[in-house]
Formats: sequence, structure tokens, C-alpha cells
Amino acid sequence: MTDFYAIEAISNKGDTISMGQYKGQVLLIVNTASACGFTPQYQGLQALYETYEAQGFKVLAFPCNQFGKQEAGDDAEIRQFCDLNFNISFPLFQKIEVNGAGAHPLYQFLTDAKRGLLGSKAVKWNFTKFLVDRNGNVMQRYAPTTKPEELVPEIEALL
Repeated sequence: MTDFYAIEAISNKGDTISMGQYKGQVLLIVNTASACGFTPQYQGLQALYETYEAQGFKVLAFPCNQFGKQEAGDDAEIRQFCDLNFNISFPLFQKIEVNGAGAHPLYQFLTDAKRGLLGSKAVKWNFTKFLVDRNGNVMQRYAPTTKPEELVPEIEALL
């Protein structure tokens, strides 16, 4: 797929969401997990969202169980975990796969657009982040170790 805005995903609550509804916004797309060492990044992601949402910024979270089986819960359990522990208000989607034959089309698009270390397409771990500009172009890919607050200069430059 070559048009970011033609991609659809299912929200955590079961609604079909077109990426087209985010046209004109800056997006940070993250594969998440509830039982990962990087899970506290939810707090930083929420802080970014609260700071920049009014300027056209969204965080989109896609839970994934492909890395160490660290997202074993169903969609309701994932939502409850996020609400109770981090009180997130940014969009949360259904659990997906980000690698392999079952990779969601969104992640196929993202990993085609921005390769990882040494040109690798595969997402290496939970909390890999992709920054998308207002025109649907994938601008940057960040490692799980990159903390959300470290992205402020790049986010502000796109806003």
C-alpha cells in the first residue's frame, strides 16, 4: 500500500478507523506492551499528547504480543491496564502483529518507509516509534530506548 491515509485499523473499542481521519496532523505511532521494561513510556507518551494535541499532534498506540509475549491480555484488559496505570487519553487500537506474514498493513507501510538499524525492516521490540508528518510521510523511526521526551524537537519542527 502506498497511501498512508488509505490504511484502516480497528480501535481498542472495535471501531474501524481510517488513517485518513488524521490527515493534516502529526502522528507518533508506537507498538506497545503492558509488561515490558519500556511500559513506563506510556507516561511520556501521554505527556506529549497533552502538550501538543491542540496543535494537531496525536499518539497512536498499537499493542503487540510479538516480543516476549509481553502483551498477553485481550483488548479490554489492555484498555483497563492503560486507564488504571497511565490514564491515557490518546487513541489505543486493537492488538496487532507488527512483523512477519501477519503484520498489519500500517506496519508494513511504516517499516517499508523507514528501515531500522542496518536497513532492517523488522521492528525489533516494543515501543518502537514512527513519526509521521501532516502529509502522511514517515519522517523518522526511533528505537524503543528513545524516550518520548527526547522527540520534542522533531515533533515541534513538524507542528
